[in-house]
Amino acid sequence: MRSPQERNTRLENMTWRIWNLARKKKEFEKEEACRLLKRQPEAEKLRTDTNADMSEDLFEGEKGEDAGDPSVAYGDSTTGSSPKTSSIDKLYIVLISLHGLVRGENMELGRDSDTGGQVKYVVELAKALSSSPGVYRVDLLTRQILAPNFDRSYGEPTEMLVSTSFKNSKQEKGENSGAYIIRIPFGPKDKYLAKEHLWPFIQEFVDGALGHIVRMSKTIGEEIGCGHPVWPAVIHGHYASAGIAAALLSGSLNIPMAFTGHFLGKDKLEGLLKQGRHSREQINMTYKIMCRIEAEELSLDASEIVIASTRQEIEEQWNLYDGFEVILARKLRARVKRGANCYGRYMPRMVIIPPGVEFGHIIHDFDMDGEEENPCPASEDPPIWSQIMRFFTNPRKPMILAVARPYPEKNITSLVKAFGECRPLRELANLTLIMGNREAISKMNNMSAAVLTSVLTLIDEYDLYGQVAYPKRHKHSEVPDIYRLAARTKGAFVNVAYFEQFGVTLIEAAMNGLPIIATKNGAPVEINQVLNNGLLVDPHDQNAIADALYKLLSDKQLWSRCRENGLKNIHQFSWPEHCKNYLSRILTLGPRSPAIGGKQEQKAPISGRKHIIVISVDSVNKEDLVRIIRNTIEVTRTEKLSGSTGFVLSTSLTISEIRSLLVSAGMLPTVFDALICNSGSNIYYPLYSGDMPSSSQVTPAIDQNHQAHIEYRWGGEGLRKYLVKWATSVVERKGRIERQIIFEDPEHSSTYCLAFRVVNPNHLPPLKELRKLMRIQSLRCNPLYNHSATRLSVVPIHASRSQALRYLCIRWGIELPNVAVLVGESGDSDYEELLGGLHRTVILKGEFNIPANRIHTVRRYPLQDVVALDSSNIIGIEGYSTDDMKSALQQIGVLTQ
Repeated sequence: MRSPQERNTRLENMTWRIWNLARKKKEFEKEEACRLLKRQPEAEKLRTDTNADMSEDLFEGEKGEDAGDPSVAYGDSTTGSSPKTSSIDKLYIVLISLHGLVRGENMELGRDSDTGGQVKYVVELAKALSSSPGVYRVDLLTRQILAPNFDRSYGEPTEMLVSTSFKNSKQEKGENSGAYIIRIPFGPKDKYLAKEHLWPFIQEFVDGALGHIVRMSKTIGEEIGCGHPVWPAVIHGHYASAGIAAALLSGSLNIPMAFTGHFLGKDKLEGLLKQGRHSREQINMTYKIMCRIEAEELSLDASEIVIASTRQEIEEQWNLYDGFEVILARKLRARVKRGANCYGRYMPRMVIIPPGVEFGHIIHDFDMDGEEENPCPASEDPPIWSQIMRFFTNPRKPMILAVARPYPEKNITSLVKAFGECRPLRELANLTLIMGNREAISKMNNMSAAVLTSVLTLIDEYDLYGQVAYPKRHKHSEVPDIYRLAARTKGAFVNVAYFEQFGVTLIEAAMNGLPIIATKNGAPVEINQVLNNGLLVDPHDQNAIADALYKLLSDKQLWSRCRENGLKNIHQFSWPEHCKNYLSRILTLGPRSPAIGGKQEQKAPISGRKHIIVISVDSVNKEDLVRIIRNTIEVTRTEKLSGSTGFVLSTSLTISEIRSLLVSAGMLPTVFDALICNSGSNIYYPLYSGDMPSSSQVTPAIDQNHQAHIEYRWGGEGLRKYLVKWATSVVERKGRIERQIIFEDPEHSSTYCLAFRVVNPNHLPPLKELRKLMRIQSLRCNPLYNHSATRLSVVPIHASRSQALRYLCIRWGIELPNVAVLVGESGDSDYEELLGGLHRTVILKGEFNIPANRIHTVRRYPLQDVVALDSSNIIGIEGYSTDDMKSALQQIGVLTQ
């Protein structure tokens, strides 16, 4: 036992810690209030200006209609008509979920913070969709994990999923029909990565996924498409990391994108800040929260539909983002319906479709009145029952069941306190805590270990031995049996998380005839409105939790009524219902697909190359750029690779600027197979128009297919007018004198590139501020600073030099590992996008590089957060002489040593 002096010392230390935390929390609240107060008027003004634009020619009737009909805002129907399908099932759907441990059977839910309900959701969604009429194949793309201490199944490239009971047999479809988990290798091969550390490898995943989708589309086309590729009807990203991956894939393939956020970054950030334990910088360092929020914003930019579980998710969570606002969304939808001008503004369609649950494992032990039906002999009881019952002194008491991972936000300790401090409740019921699987507390991560230690301490403090069960392990397949056990004892399921994004466990409990006690914060409110099978409580009020549990368990009529209501209404959360609604939405998306085919195929030499070298060096003057081009080409010629190696120039220059540069250097444009111009918004193929090879006889042929590829959500004239208006507000001040520093530059503009001249780069607003402004205005675009920040280029959301390269590879059948990209030590503001992926990257280092300017010092997050600079695909060389270039090309495998 501890001495009184030791106890006093510990108590004093604890008191000081609590005081310090409270002080930090007050300081944070004061800082946040000042920050929000400062930011709110500006954001409100921007919203007001935009809404005023949208209101100027609305019909009077529309204004009243919008105010009263939320469906005009974002589409909130949870019911949809059955999708129309042809006699041949042709839909190919791609789902993406990058983090966690994903497999079809024996899921290790709770093994770590990334392997939770989302993993179960996407696997069951893939199974259910593949069983739906009209769907031929569903691919769930995830990460291949070959790390030691993880089951070999996570390293299998392909896993076929066994579909649910409402399936069409494989024999009725084809060899490649059904649902599959496709594991794409990216990142360190022998290391498991938490979601916070996946960001630098997203482009690598995208490149691997592109290869799979292209191959599979052609394979399915051979089976059911009369030889023509069957492209995915939608690419659906789940969670922020998969959202940005889906956006990049959607842009590369010109295929519609859908997005489900699951747990949004802004919500998490605000929650962590309110705790007052960590600063914004510390939170970002731990959770890479800025990458996550930017990925969610980009997902809003690129998605045609965003699927939410509840209205609350839309109105209180998505409404926090720059790229979505409920009132503006309503007005835009109203204008679209009547064909009115939206001034280049676009908003994704928000759709509420609650998750489904599998009904296949249900075995009801009671009839609708709660009477036992043919109870199984003890010998037939599932093994997990005995593992739980061994904890209890009196196993016949009703069981209060909680299924949650041991994280602070799940509020398990408050549940234990509520149970421990209410003697009538302890005498009435037992408590079972299913807190994932664990080997030893000492081997758990710090957060989970702290929660579990607190739970065990509370059990000891309240002397709850014999009344609380907390088994160490359970199989995923045993979870339905655990619900059944609680229902057999006429118990209750409890979820008192501080906030619940959706709560599939509440649906699973109802499905097994178990009434619920749930948090009043988040989705459970809407779930209970549908099911009407329990009570809602304030998760911060321990007395309310205890009172609600006691009321539900002691009132037999209330318990039976809640059970009956849950079983009667649960069909609204079935997977068939979910898939019917899902497909009815997907089939409304405009059909889009890669633009492969056309007259230029016969003329473009790029399709026959073994290797492609892309020159994307922005951080040098024009004289050095010409020397880099000459030396690179010279090396391939002396090594007799001129026929098998092609060249692409990728730049923010216009086509006329490129021609002038090459002519002044005495070079023909035809040294390049393709020219990526205007920051990726134009692609040209230099073609001879005569017999003599001269500059005057070279006609750059624009890739019209690429133009159609990138026009998605382009704001056009409406965007241009707003940018011109914005440019007049960007000024430098010298005393009382204000001088405009950004001017429209029609000479360097094109249909899909709006150029602006910058007079003084030192006074440019950070690019993140311009992106934020565009999103608040619902103008979906990709703004870039280039030419050492002396020019601003605004291009379509799917236009970039990186995306243009992927387009070329898909169109001309080029393997990305056979591509080498040459860059400088810095460059235009899209520099980071050129580094990652399956291609090889050569960084040219040396004093010839122009020093990095302000556009690279005000990043939203550090470069190393999004680029794996230590990747084996990235090498650096000093200089750009022919010997330097030869050495670099040998290192990346273009030249043999």
